[in-house]
Amino acid sequence: MSRLGSAVQIQNVSKRFGGLDVLRDISLTVNPGEFVAIVGPSGCGKSTLLRMVAGLERPDSGQVRYRDRAVTGPGPDRTLLFQEHALYPWRTVAENVGFGLELAGVPIEQRQKRVAEVLDMVGLTGFERYYPSQLSGGMRQRASVARALVVKPELLLLDEPYGALDAMTRAAMQDELLALQAELGQTMLLITHDMEEAVYLADRILVMSDRPGQILQEVQVDLPRPRNRSDIRLVRLREQLLAALHTSHAAL
Repeated sequence: MSRLGSAVQIQNVSKRFGGLDVLRDISLTVNPGEFVAIVGPSGCGKSTLLRMVAGLERPDSGQVRYRDRAVTGPGPDRTLLFQEHALYPWRTVAENVGFGLELAGVPIEQRQKRVAEVLDMVGLTGFERYYPSQLSGGMRQRASVARALVVKPELLLLDEPYGALDAMTRAAMQDELLALQAELGQTMLLITHDMEEAVYLADRILVMSDRPGQILQEVQVDLPRPRNRSDIRLVRLREQLLAALHTSHAAL
């Protein structure tokens, strides 16, 4: 993947819903292959911002660009992964994962090969014929990750993807996500309320204010991987983020 230029450009974006001022004059850049996390109070517009990058929402003013092109709608180069797995209960794991390829008209032999590849990546080989109801929460989320990866998106947008999982499963899924990024070199943009998750995963963290959302602070996580969750440097970064969030209500 080329490292030239920026992957995501958000330029002076504002958004209102009715009389509610949600985002105000947001500008940020995400570089190719970078892992950026966005944290902020509930209701500050984080998910709205992510949906704009995905092409599911339009800004009232400003512009969202991907690979130097204006985002006007969804595209296969950008995939959004939600907290809820949203798998079709009547489809098997393999059928769920391959659904995007099916819609794209990919021949069945090629589709089956690609599905097998991504199921192996996320540790679900052997579960192809299982239905979502037969899987644990962590396995369902693995299937969701596989479905997101199967179309080979350049940009993975993550909206609290592990928020519903228990602590042990969440930590395992975070490590798997980092391994996948190291292997595939994808650009990742994460929304999270978990400060520990942000400092463990991200190269850079953006702190947003309370509504209307604005970017208050940018924190670089200049630490090599693999990272140790108990590293005092990560603990200090987490405390820095928490302090920034605690003062965000009075910042603007």
